[in-house]
Amino acid sequence: MTEAGAVVQSAGDAVRAGASLFSGPSSGLVVAGPRPLVPGGSGTGQLQALAATLEDQPPGTVALGAVPFDPSHPGTMRLGPAQRTHGPVNLGGGPRVQPALVAGSRPVPGPGGYADAVRAALARIAAGEAQKVVLARSLELTALGDWSVPDLLTSLARRNPAATLLAVPLDDPAVPGGRWLVGASPELLLRRRGPSVLLRPLAGSTPRSPDPREDARRAEALLESEKDRREHAYVVDAIVETLKPFCRKVNAPEPELLSTPAVWHLATRVTALLSDGATTSADLVAALHPTPAVGGSPRAAALAIIADVEGVDRGCYAGAVGWQDADGDGEWVVAVRCAEARGRTLRVFGGAGIVAGSDPQAEVVETGAKMRTVLDAACPR
Repeated sequence: MTEAGAVVQSAGDAVRAGASLFSGPSSGLVVAGPRPLVPGGSGTGQLQALAATLEDQPPGTVALGAVPFDPSHPGTMRLGPAQRTHGPVNLGGGPRVQPALVAGSRPVPGPGGYADAVRAALARIAAGEAQKVVLARSLELTALGDWSVPDLLTSLARRNPAATLLAVPLDDPAVPGGRWLVGASPELLLRRRGPSVLLRPLAGSTPRSPDPREDARRAEALLESEKDRREHAYVVDAIVETLKPFCRKVNAPEPELLSTPAVWHLATRVTALLSDGATTSADLVAALHPTPAVGGSPRAAALAIIADVEGVDRGCYAGAVGWQDADGDGEWVVAVRCAEARGRTLRVFGGAGIVAGSDPQAEVVETGAKMRTVLDAACPR
Protein backbone atom coordinates (compact mmCIF):
# COMPACT_ATOMS: atom_id res chain seq x y z
CA MET A 1 0.00 0.00 0.00
CA THR A 2 1.35 3.39 -0.99
CA GLU A 3 0.19 6.56 0.71
CA ALA A 4 -0.82 9.88 -0.81
CA GLY A 5 2.49 11.17 -2.16
CA ALA A 6 2.98 8.49 -4.81
CA VAL A 7 -0.59 8.69 -6.10
CA VAL A 8 -1.22 12.43 -6.05
CA GLN A 9 1.33 13.09 -8.79
CA SER A 10 0.44 10.11 -10.99
CA ALA A 11 -3.28 9.30 -10.82
CA GLY A 12 -4.14 10.84 -14.19
CA ASP A 13 -1.26 9.03 -15.87
CA ALA A 14 -2.18 5.79 -14.06
CA VAL A 15 -5.71 5.88 -15.47
CA ARG A 16 -4.31 6.58 -18.95
CA ALA A 17 -2.20 3.43 -18.48
CA GLY A 18 -5.24 1.35 -17.55
CA ALA A 19 -5.48 1.73 -13.77
CA SER A 20 -8.78 1.48 -11.93
CA LEU A 21 -9.73 4.39 -9.66
CA PHE A 22 -12.14 4.65 -6.71
CA SER A 23 -12.03 8.02 -4.97
CA GLY A 24 -14.36 9.46 -2.35
CA PRO A 25 -14.25 12.64 -0.25
CA SER A 26 -12.30 11.02 2.61
CA SER A 27 -10.06 8.52 0.82
CA GLY A 28 -8.97 7.37 -2.59
CA LEU A 29 -7.59 4.20 -4.11
CA VAL A 30 -5.81 3.41 -7.38
CA VAL A 31 -5.03 -0.13 -8.52
CA ALA A 32 -2.58 -0.16 -11.40
CA GLY A 33 -3.24 -2.14 -14.53
CA PRO A 34 -3.33 -4.16 -16.60
CA ARG A 35 -3.75 -6.82 -13.92
CA PRO A 36 -5.08 -10.39 -13.66
CA LEU A 37 -8.81 -10.86 -13.36
CA VAL A 38 -10.36 -12.42 -10.30
CA PRO A 39 -11.52 -15.88 -11.44
CA GLY A 40 -15.18 -16.74 -11.60
CA GLY A 41 -16.31 -15.26 -14.92
CA SER A 42 -19.61 -13.74 -13.85
CA GLY A 43 -20.00 -10.95 -11.32
CA THR A 44 -21.53 -13.45 -8.89
CA GLY A 45 -18.70 -15.91 -9.45
CA GLN A 46 -16.05 -13.28 -8.85
CA LEU A 47 -17.69 -12.13 -5.61
CA GLN A 48 -17.78 -15.73 -4.41
CA ALA A 49 -14.11 -16.28 -5.32
CA LEU A 50 -12.81 -13.00 -3.96
CA ALA A 51 -11.78 -13.93 -0.41
CA ALA A 52 -10.01 -17.15 -1.41
CA THR A 53 -8.26 -15.42 -4.31
CA LEU A 54 -6.93 -12.62 -2.11
CA GLU A 55 -5.52 -15.14 0.40
CA ASP A 56 -3.12 -16.37 -2.30
CA GLN A 57 -1.89 -12.90 -3.30
CA PRO A 58 1.11 -10.88 -2.03
CA PRO A 59 0.47 -8.62 0.99
CA GLY A 60 -1.21 -5.35 0.08
CA THR A 61 -3.10 -6.77 -2.90
CA VAL A 62 -6.60 -5.38 -3.42
CA ALA A 63 -9.37 -6.45 -5.80
CA LEU A 64 -11.12 -3.50 -7.48
CA GLY A 65 -13.71 -3.50 -10.22
CA ALA A 66 -17.33 -3.66 -11.28
CA VAL A 67 -20.15 -6.17 -10.94
CA PRO A 68 -22.74 -5.71 -13.73
CA PHE A 69 -26.37 -4.84 -13.01
CA ASP A 70 -27.13 -8.45 -13.91
CA PRO A 71 -24.54 -10.25 -11.74
CA SER A 72 -24.83 -13.40 -13.86
CA HIS A 73 -23.03 -11.48 -16.63
CA PRO A 74 -19.22 -11.24 -16.79
CA GLY A 75 -17.63 -9.09 -14.09
CA THR A 76 -14.45 -7.04 -14.24
CA MET A 77 -12.76 -7.42 -10.82
CA ARG A 78 -8.98 -7.16 -11.11
CA LEU A 79 -6.13 -7.67 -8.64
CA GLY A 80 -3.20 -5.43 -7.94
CA PRO A 81 -1.20 -3.49 -5.36
CA ALA A 82 -3.23 -0.60 -3.95
CA GLN A 83 -2.12 3.00 -3.79
CA ARG A 84 -4.22 4.98 -1.30
CA THR A 85 -4.69 8.60 -0.40
CA HIS A 86 -6.08 10.39 2.64
CA GLY A 87 -8.75 12.47 0.96
CA PRO A 88 -9.73 12.28 -2.71
CA VAL A 89 -7.21 11.33 -5.36
CA ASN A 90 -5.62 14.29 -7.12
CA LEU A 91 -5.99 13.71 -10.85
CA GLY A 92 -3.34 16.29 -11.75
CA GLY A 93 -0.54 15.16 -13.98
CA GLY A 94 -0.46 14.22 -17.62
CA PRO A 95 -1.64 16.20 -20.63
CA ARG A 96 -5.11 17.70 -20.74
CA VAL A 97 -7.05 17.55 -23.98
CA GLN A 98 -9.69 19.84 -25.38
CA PRO A 99 -13.29 18.92 -24.48
CA ALA A 100 -14.72 16.47 -26.97
CA LEU A 101 -16.83 18.05 -29.69
CA VAL A 102 -20.12 16.13 -29.93
CA ALA A 103 -21.13 15.35 -33.49
CA GLY A 104 -24.35 13.48 -32.74
CA SER A 105 -26.58 11.98 -30.08
CA ARG A 106 -29.05 9.09 -29.94
CA PRO A 107 -31.47 8.44 -27.07
CA VAL A 108 -32.27 4.80 -26.21
CA PRO A 109 -35.20 4.93 -25.81
CA GLY A 110 -36.39 8.41 -26.71
CA PRO A 111 -38.38 10.41 -24.14
CA GLY A 112 -41.68 9.18 -25.60
CA GLY A 113 -40.53 5.58 -25.57
CA TYR A 114 -39.38 5.90 -21.97
CA ALA A 115 -42.75 7.35 -20.94
CA ASP A 116 -44.42 4.38 -22.65
CA ALA A 117 -42.17 1.98 -20.70
CA VAL A 118 -43.18 3.73 -17.47
CA ARG A 119 -46.85 3.29 -18.38
CA ALA A 120 -46.25 -0.41 -19.09
CA ALA A 121 -44.53 -0.82 -15.72
CA LEU A 122 -47.37 1.03 -13.96
CA ALA A 123 -49.87 -1.36 -15.53
CA ARG A 124 -47.89 -4.34 -14.23
CA ILE A 125 -47.69 -2.72 -10.78
CA ALA A 126 -51.46 -2.08 -10.82
CA ALA A 127 -51.96 -5.75 -11.69
CA GLY A 128 -50.12 -6.68 -8.48
CA GLU A 129 -46.95 -8.06 -10.08
CA ALA A 130 -44.59 -5.72 -8.20
CA GLN A 131 -44.50 -2.75 -5.85
CA LYS A 132 -41.62 -0.89 -7.48
CA VAL A 133 -39.80 -1.14 -10.81
CA VAL A 134 -36.69 0.89 -11.68
CA LEU A 135 -36.46 1.78 -15.37
CA ALA A 136 -33.39 3.20 -17.09
CA ARG A 137 -32.77 5.06 -20.32
CA SER A 138 -29.59 6.18 -22.05
CA LEU A 139 -28.20 8.86 -24.34
CA GLU A 140 -25.40 7.90 -26.71
CA LEU A 141 -23.06 10.77 -27.63
CA THR A 142 -20.68 10.51 -30.59
CA ALA A 143 -17.72 12.90 -30.55
CA LEU A 144 -15.32 13.95 -33.30
CA GLY A 145 -12.42 12.51 -31.30
CA ASP A 146 -11.95 9.95 -28.55
CA TRP A 147 -13.27 10.73 -25.08
CA SER A 148 -10.54 11.24 -22.46
CA VAL A 149 -11.39 9.27 -19.31
CA PRO A 150 -8.96 11.25 -17.08
CA ASP A 151 -10.44 14.53 -18.30
CA LEU A 152 -13.99 13.29 -17.73
CA LEU A 153 -12.94 12.33 -14.20
CA THR A 154 -11.39 15.74 -13.57
CA SER A 155 -14.55 17.49 -14.74
CA LEU A 156 -16.79 15.19 -12.68
CA ALA A 157 -14.66 15.71 -9.57
CA ARG A 158 -14.80 19.50 -9.88
CA ARG A 159 -18.60 19.47 -10.14
CA ASN A 160 -19.34 16.66 -7.65
CA PRO A 161 -16.88 16.90 -4.74
CA ALA A 162 -19.09 14.84 -2.38
CA ALA A 163 -19.48 11.91 -4.80
CA THR A 164 -17.33 8.81 -5.26
CA LEU A 165 -15.33 9.07 -8.46
CA LEU A 166 -15.10 5.89 -10.56
CA ALA A 167 -12.98 4.72 -13.47
CA VAL A 168 -12.96 1.00 -14.26
CA PRO A 169 -11.72 -0.61 -17.50
CA LEU A 170 -14.41 -3.05 -18.60
CA ASP A 171 -12.17 -4.66 -21.22
CA ASP A 172 -8.48 -5.53 -21.13
CA PRO A 173 -6.84 -2.13 -20.50
CA ALA A 174 -3.73 -3.27 -22.39
CA VAL A 175 -5.76 -3.31 -25.62
CA PRO A 176 -6.53 0.18 -27.02
CA GLY A 177 -10.15 1.10 -27.68
CA GLY A 178 -11.74 -0.81 -24.83
CA ARG A 179 -14.75 0.22 -22.76
CA TRP A 180 -14.52 2.17 -19.51
CA LEU A 181 -17.07 2.75 -16.79
CA VAL A 182 -16.70 6.32 -15.56
CA GLY A 183 -18.87 8.29 -13.15
CA ALA A 184 -19.47 10.12 -9.88
CA SER A 185 -21.76 8.04 -7.67
CA PRO A 186 -23.60 9.58 -4.71
CA GLU A 187 -24.86 6.19 -3.43
CA LEU A 188 -22.90 4.07 -0.97
CA LEU A 189 -23.91 0.44 -1.32
CA LEU A 190 -21.84 -0.60 1.69
CA ARG A 191 -18.61 -0.04 3.59
CA ARG A 192 -17.17 -2.78 5.82
CA ARG A 193 -14.52 -2.03 8.42
CA GLY A 194 -14.07 -5.03 10.69
CA PRO A 195 -17.47 -5.91 12.16
CA SER A 196 -19.00 -2.50 11.31
CA VAL A 197 -21.06 -2.03 8.16
CA LEU A 198 -22.44 1.25 6.80
CA LEU A 199 -24.90 1.61 3.91
CA ARG A 200 -26.62 4.70 2.48
CA PRO A 201 -29.34 3.74 0.00
CA LEU A 202 -30.98 6.45 -2.11
CA ALA A 203 -34.54 6.23 -3.43
CA GLY A 204 -37.04 8.99 -4.08
CA SER A 205 -35.69 12.05 -5.85
CA THR A 206 -36.52 15.34 -7.53
CA PRO A 207 -34.54 17.67 -9.83
CA ARG A 208 -32.78 20.68 -8.29
CA SER A 209 -33.77 24.24 -9.23
CA PRO A 210 -31.36 27.16 -9.80
CA ASP A 211 -33.77 29.39 -7.85
CA PRO A 212 -32.96 29.01 -4.10
CA ARG A 213 -36.56 29.37 -2.95
CA GLU A 214 -37.90 26.90 -5.49
CA ASP A 215 -35.02 24.53 -4.72
CA ALA A 216 -35.87 24.61 -1.00
CA ARG A 217 -39.55 24.06 -1.79
CA ARG A 218 -38.71 21.01 -3.91
CA ALA A 219 -36.53 19.56 -1.15
CA GLU A 220 -39.26 19.98 1.45
CA ALA A 221 -41.88 18.52 -0.89
CA LEU A 222 -39.68 15.47 -1.48
CA LEU A 223 -39.20 14.91 2.25
CA GLU A 224 -42.97 15.05 2.78
CA SER A 225 -43.99 13.09 -0.35
CA GLU A 226 -45.97 9.96 0.49
CA LYS A 227 -45.11 8.42 -2.88
CA ASP A 228 -41.39 9.02 -2.56
CA ARG A 229 -41.22 7.89 1.07
CA ARG A 230 -43.06 4.72 0.09
CA GLU A 231 -40.58 4.13 -2.75
CA HIS A 232 -37.71 4.71 -0.30
CA ALA A 233 -39.20 2.36 2.29
CA TYR A 234 -39.28 -0.52 -0.21
CA VAL A 235 -35.50 -0.16 -0.56
CA VAL A 236 -34.63 0.23 3.12
CA ASP A 237 -36.94 -2.58 4.25
CA ALA A 238 -35.43 -5.00 1.73
CA ILE A 239 -31.87 -4.06 2.74
CA VAL A 240 -32.61 -4.52 6.44
CA GLU A 241 -34.17 -7.94 5.84
CA THR A 242 -31.19 -9.00 3.71
CA LEU A 243 -28.71 -7.91 6.38
CA LYS A 244 -30.42 -9.64 9.32
CA PRO A 245 -29.00 -13.15 8.67
CA PHE A 246 -25.48 -11.65 8.65
CA CYS A 247 -25.77 -9.14 11.48
CA ARG A 248 -26.56 -9.09 15.19
CA LYS A 249 -27.72 -5.49 15.02
CA VAL A 250 -29.17 -3.36 12.21
CA ASN A 251 -30.26 0.26 12.62
CA ALA A 252 -32.22 2.20 9.98
CA PRO A 253 -33.44 5.65 11.10
CA GLU A 254 -35.86 7.92 9.26
CA PRO A 255 -34.76 9.12 5.80
CA GLU A 256 -33.06 12.47 5.34
CA LEU A 257 -32.33 14.73 2.39
CA LEU A 258 -29.16 14.34 0.37
CA SER A 259 -28.28 16.78 -2.40
CA THR A 260 -26.17 16.52 -5.51
CA PRO A 261 -25.67 19.43 -7.93
CA ALA A 262 -28.51 18.08 -10.11
CA VAL A 263 -30.89 16.15 -7.83
CA TRP A 264 -32.36 15.98 -4.31
CA HIS A 265 -32.57 12.44 -2.88
CA LEU A 266 -34.09 10.70 0.10
CA ALA A 267 -31.28 8.84 1.89
CA THR A 268 -31.08 6.58 4.94
CA ARG A 269 -27.89 5.93 6.88
CA VAL A 270 -28.12 2.22 7.72
CA THR A 271 -25.60 0.83 10.24
CA ALA A 272 -25.03 -2.79 11.21
CA LEU A 273 -22.70 -5.07 13.22
CA LEU A 274 -21.69 -8.41 11.71
CA SER A 275 -22.40 -11.60 13.65
CA ASP A 276 -19.45 -13.41 12.07
CA GLY A 277 -16.14 -11.69 11.34
CA ALA A 278 -15.61 -14.04 8.40
CA THR A 279 -18.41 -12.31 6.45
CA THR A 280 -16.66 -10.14 3.87
CA SER A 281 -17.79 -7.05 2.02
CA ALA A 282 -18.15 -9.18 -1.12
CA ASP A 283 -20.44 -11.60 0.73
CA LEU A 284 -22.74 -8.69 1.55
CA VAL A 285 -22.62 -7.31 -1.99
CA ALA A 286 -23.56 -10.73 -3.35
CA ALA A 287 -26.58 -10.84 -1.04
CA LEU A 288 -27.72 -7.25 -1.59
CA HIS A 289 -27.13 -6.56 -5.28
CA PRO A 290 -29.20 -5.45 -7.09
CA THR A 291 -31.09 -3.62 -4.35
CA PRO A 292 -34.59 -2.21 -4.95
CA ALA A 293 -32.89 1.17 -5.48
CA VAL A 294 -31.84 0.03 -8.98
CA GLY A 295 -34.02 -3.04 -9.60
CA GLY A 296 -37.28 -2.92 -7.74
CA SER A 297 -39.42 -4.85 -5.27
CA PRO A 298 -39.95 -7.76 -5.04
CA ARG A 299 -36.61 -8.34 -6.78
CA ALA A 300 -37.46 -11.25 -9.09
CA ALA A 301 -40.76 -9.76 -10.26
CA ALA A 302 -39.24 -6.33 -10.84
CA LEU A 303 -36.32 -7.75 -12.82
CA ALA A 304 -38.73 -9.68 -15.02
CA ILE A 305 -40.68 -6.49 -15.78
CA ILE A 306 -37.45 -4.61 -16.53
CA ALA A 307 -36.46 -7.32 -19.00
CA ASP A 308 -39.85 -7.03 -20.70
CA VAL A 309 -40.30 -3.26 -20.98
CA GLU A 310 -37.00 -1.38 -20.55
CA GLY A 311 -35.12 -2.08 -23.78
CA VAL A 312 -31.72 -0.85 -22.49
CA ASP A 313 -28.48 -2.81 -22.24
CA ARG A 314 -27.37 -1.54 -18.81
CA GLY A 315 -24.03 -3.35 -18.71
CA CYS A 316 -22.36 -2.14 -15.51
CA TYR A 317 -24.69 0.84 -15.11
CA ALA A 318 -26.60 0.31 -11.83
CA GLY A 319 -24.08 -2.39 -10.96
CA ALA A 320 -21.81 -2.48 -7.91
CA VAL A 321 -18.35 -0.92 -8.09
CA GLY A 322 -15.81 -1.21 -5.33
CA TRP A 323 -12.88 -2.94 -3.72
CA GLN A 324 -11.95 -5.52 -1.10
CA ASP A 325 -8.70 -6.33 0.70
CA ALA A 326 -7.39 -9.54 2.24
CA ASP A 327 -9.07 -8.75 5.59
CA GLY A 328 -12.52 -8.73 3.96
CA ASP A 329 -12.83 -4.98 4.38
CA GLY A 330 -14.03 -2.99 1.42
CA GLU A 331 -16.19 -0.21 0.05
CA TRP A 332 -18.75 -0.44 -2.75
CA VAL A 333 -21.02 2.10 -4.42
CA VAL A 334 -23.96 1.77 -6.76
CA ALA A 335 -22.90 2.63 -10.32
CA VAL A 336 -25.27 5.53 -10.93
CA ARG A 337 -24.45 8.95 -12.46
CA CYS A 338 -22.23 6.90 -14.74
CA ALA A 339 -21.42 6.44 -18.39
CA GLU A 340 -19.69 3.88 -20.58
CA ALA A 341 -16.90 5.39 -22.70
CA ARG A 342 -15.44 3.66 -25.74
CA GLY A 343 -13.44 5.59 -28.29
CA ARG A 344 -15.64 8.35 -29.70
CA THR A 345 -18.81 7.00 -28.02
CA LEU A 346 -20.13 7.90 -24.58
CA ARG A 347 -23.30 6.13 -23.31
CA VAL A 348 -24.85 8.15 -20.47
CA PHE A 349 -27.48 6.53 -18.24
CA GLY A 350 -30.27 7.63 -15.93
CA GLY A 351 -32.96 5.71 -14.08
CA ALA A 352 -36.02 6.26 -11.91
CA GLY A 353 -38.07 4.20 -9.50
CA ILE A 354 -41.64 3.61 -10.66
CA VAL A 355 -44.34 3.00 -8.05
CA ALA A 356 -48.11 3.44 -7.98
CA GLY A 357 -48.73 7.16 -8.47
CA SER A 358 -45.65 7.79 -10.63
CA ASP A 359 -46.16 10.21 -13.52
CA PRO A 360 -44.51 9.15 -16.81
CA GLN A 361 -43.57 12.69 -17.88
CA ALA A 362 -42.17 13.50 -14.44
CA GLU A 363 -39.98 10.38 -14.67
CA VAL A 364 -38.68 11.56 -18.06
CA VAL A 365 -37.67 14.85 -16.43
CA GLU A 366 -36.10 13.09 -13.43
CA THR A 367 -33.97 10.75 -15.55
CA GLY A 368 -32.88 13.72 -17.65
CA ALA A 369 -31.78 15.57 -14.52
CA LYS A 370 -29.78 12.55 -13.37
CA MET A 371 -28.01 12.27 -16.72
CA ARG A 372 -26.95 15.92 -16.38
CA THR A 373 -24.28 14.89 -13.87
CA VAL A 374 -22.25 13.25 -16.63
CA LEU A 375 -23.48 15.45 -19.48
CA ASP A 376 -22.40 18.67 -17.75
CA ALA A 377 -18.96 17.18 -17.17
CA ALA A 378 -18.63 15.81 -20.70
CA CYS A 379 -20.06 18.84 -22.50
CA PRO A 380 -19.49 21.89 -20.26
CA ARG A 381 -21.74 24.79 -21.18
